[in-house]
Order: sequence, then C-alpha cells, then structure tokens
Amino acid sequence: MTAADIRLDQIATIGVYGADLDAFLTALRDAGIDLLLDVRQRRGVRGAQYAWANAGRLEAALREAGIGYQHLPELAPTTAMRESQYEADAERGEGKRSRTVLAPSYVERYTEEILDPADLDPLVRFIGRANAALFCVERDAPACHRSLIATRLARDYGARIVNLRA
Repeated sequence: MTAADIRLDQIATIGVYGADLDAFLTALRDAGIDLLLDVRQRRGVRGAQYAWANAGRLEAALREAGIGYQHLPELAPTTAMRESQYEADAERGEGKRSRTVLAPSYVERYTEEILDPADLDPLVRFIGRANAALFCVERDAPACHRSLIATRLARDYGARIVNLRA
C-alpha cells in the first residue's frame, strides 16, 4: 500500500483556551470524537482555570468519557519555534492566549523541521479507525500548529477538516 492508497475521511481540531472541561467534553461528544491526539510539546496549561487540561487530569476525564488519548510529541513544535512565535505575537500586540494567526516564519520553520520530515502514513492508518481530533491549547485553529497538521492531512490524505470550539 502506498501513501496514495491511504485515505482519511475527516480530522477535527480543538483547543483549550476559552473552554472549561464540561464544554470541552461536550464539543468532543457532539462531534462524535473518540480519540484525542495531543500535539502539545508540554502537556500542561498554566492557570487554575485550565488545570483540567493538564495531562493527568485530561486523560482521566477522557477515559471516564470513553474517549481515547494519544500524545504525539513528534508533531509538537520545539521550544525555539514557540519562542519565535511569541516574539511575533509581541510585535502584533497579541498574547499567546489571544493569538489570531501564526507568523509566516513559524509556519515555514514548523513545516520544514517537523511536518515535512514526518511520516504521517502510520498516523493516518492509526487514526483512520477512529473519529479523531488534533488537540493543542490555542482556541482557534488558525492560531495553532494543529491547523498545519490538519491542512497537510487534508492535502495528502483527503481529510475534511472540522475545527471544533468548546
């Protein structure tokens, strides 16, 4: 089987900011998501209001909700990439929790260093048996690297992208 033979019907994306656990789980359930793919480098979020999204708590809540969880650190941006995005955010007058877009330099670097070398075929085969959602912290997909992964999955595997909001 070649990459051209592998198809993926749909990939969803979802973020943390602006959500609480109940809204997050409701959004996943309403979309029929049964597998959450965590593409964060650090599996935690600062601030008491987002403590539910820290790895242990999130995994427990998902397990109770009957939703699978998989961490994909190989698709996470490096610390240096994230820091360069923070600099671009500062130039735009945005904080990381209010970001609206990714910096072109970040997109280029993430694509060249992470996405292009990644072998997505095994991932697609794995998630093709589930209704999966890519998960990171930014509320809106265009402000997050998960949109770059989803776009690649749409381009290469025919996936339809559904951006969820909790």
